[in-house]
Amino acid sequence: MKLNIASITPKFFQVIKQGYTPRDFSKDLMAGFTVGIVALPLALAFAIASGVAPEKGLITAVIAGFFISFLGGSRYQIGGPTGAFVVIVYGIVTRHGYDGLVLATIMAGVFLFIFGYSKIGTYIKFIPYPVTTGFTAGIGVVLISTELKDFFGFAVGELSPSFVTKCAQYAKAIGTINPYAVFIGLLTLVLTITIRRKVRKVPAHIFAITAATLAVTVFSLPVETIGSKFGILPVTVPVPSIPVVTWDKIKTLLPDSLTIALLAAIESLLSAVIADGMSGDRHDSNAELLGQAAGNFFSGIFGGIPATGAIARTVTNIKLGARSPVSGMVHAVTLLVMMLCLTRVVELIPLASIAGILMVVSWDMMSVKELVRFKNAPRGDLTVMLAALILTVMVDITVAVQVGVVMAALMFMKRMSDVTKLETVFDPNNNSTEYTDNDPDAINNKTVPDGVGVYEINGPFFFGVADKLIQTLEEINNMPKVFILRMRKVPTVDATGMHALHSFYKTCKNRGVVLILSGIQAHGQTRRVMENDGFVNLIGRNNVVKNIDIALARAKEILDAQKATKPGGGN
Repeated sequence: MKLNIASITPKFFQVIKQGYTPRDFSKDLMAGFTVGIVALPLALAFAIASGVAPEKGLITAVIAGFFISFLGGSRYQIGGPTGAFVVIVYGIVTRHGYDGLVLATIMAGVFLFIFGYSKIGTYIKFIPYPVTTGFTAGIGVVLISTELKDFFGFAVGELSPSFVTKCAQYAKAIGTINPYAVFIGLLTLVLTITIRRKVRKVPAHIFAITAATLAVTVFSLPVETIGSKFGILPVTVPVPSIPVVTWDKIKTLLPDSLTIALLAAIESLLSAVIADGMSGDRHDSNAELLGQAAGNFFSGIFGGIPATGAIARTVTNIKLGARSPVSGMVHAVTLLVMMLCLTRVVELIPLASIAGILMVVSWDMMSVKELVRFKNAPRGDLTVMLAALILTVMVDITVAVQVGVVMAALMFMKRMSDVTKLETVFDPNNNSTEYTDNDPDAINNKTVPDGVGVYEINGPFFFGVADKLIQTLEEINNMPKVFILRMRKVPTVDATGMHALHSFYKTCKNRGVVLILSGIQAHGQTRRVMENDGFVNLIGRNNVVKNIDIALARAKEILDAQKATKPGGGN
């Protein structure tokens, strides 16, 4: 496939071409600066929860945040580390170490590049809602389970990535609860929730973390801080580097990197859609994936972690009056300055406070109201959602996404096969079963010759429907001499549908029955597939016609010819 690079233009360049004023820049400057301040504790929190050093989150927010805005397809998208990645990042670090995570992030960038230039961004949005709801809620549950250690100050050492084992570790360490950590965690939690509800214009988590940090510092409370756990944070941007790459590593990390890419694509496009709804703008899905590709690739090169569009920060950016992707780039520069100048302050932040913030983030991710709504959803959708949620918590998010998508696809096939009908409209005994006076092409308005049976397929003819045709063949005892299969209401046919037609034709031929297909338009998808398959030549071009009148005339012609060839028939 030839890739048309020029046809995908980042939103930043579109905005500049349309006209970008000093007033626009002043709006972007203020919005980007404020969002940068808001993003600081979140970047730290997501890195710590992911099992990596806190500065990795800052590096990701700076590098990935800049490229996602610079090369992405959304006017307002703010990129960086998010809660959605915590579970998978933690698992990769546990299994393959930090170098494995870096390589997986770079590989994810390559996958996103392929997604973008292959222009499949439009289709990623079709991943079913029950799947995204299930694994997102599952991530929230796992994230809460991970943060219990810092929230309660448990002395449990290295946490297991397994949810069940983690719970067992907590049960054994129940006697090591640090009451001061619990106080700081609850203080942060209560302040965040209260300020969010009462004073919406104030960044609640910034205020809460500041209050908690002051309490720990002023009263010298014995709780673990970022500095006491991770030591002195670096105040420089790391030198770009690529980890050692081997074919074995690539094969091992392939599933994880693909999961990162899919998750980044889903989350970023969801965030872009929400931004469109708030602003009235329209994002370019494929350009957005290219921005995500660059963000993740360079995040890995500079020693960061996976990134995607952050819904909460993007919404904040819009509410602050941002005008263009410049605000996202300003947000990244703001974080860079704070990373270089405020690391000593960052080291004072208590881990219990970070855990309190992530408890709120996790609760938001779980979307309890949305989960409750599923009780009234079709049983199949509820099953898919629960499977994705349970597998995310108990097994792995990669498995959850794969199983969820497959289950949803099977459910879709079932529903499509239920929609498509194979009906007898005129049986071989000349009994019409179709009574549609308003339809001039209805069989009861036609004269059907003796020995002709008419059946009709109504709906897409694909592999989910093919079995119905085979079953119909098995149920026919008194086969007609001519079998007309009406396909006027078949918008599309796939390879398995064609296989069923071949089987149908063979059965008819073995029983001495001539098969005629009616309603096959000359330039439609169904005709094109049949031509490419060779079925038109196999059945005979005279037996593939565009309407029922021609089909009935052709059936009469065949019957007359059969009579003429019989002994004593004809003149």
